[in-house]
Amino acid sequence: MVVIRLARGGAKKRPFYNIVATDSRNRRDGRFIERIGFYNPIATGNAETMRIAADRLAYWQGVGAQLSPAVARLVVQSKAA
Repeated sequence: MVVIRLARGGAKKRPFYNIVATDSRNRRDGRFIERIGFYNPIATGNAETMRIAADRLAYWQGVGAQLSPAVARLVVQSKAA
């Protein structure tokens, strides 16, 4: 099953997450099919906190991909902003 979830990057104590479409059996930070966006929880100043390609998200949901709970929360936040 394809799932849209967060893949962690960044340095120790400075998280940065890519929002990716991947097979549910792959590791969290392992191989993925497509990078859909990113989430930077510690963005400061004019730095962008989050970006999601809405068209690609809609495509993956249209072909049956499931959102992880964290990504579902971020999608709701991005639509509200």
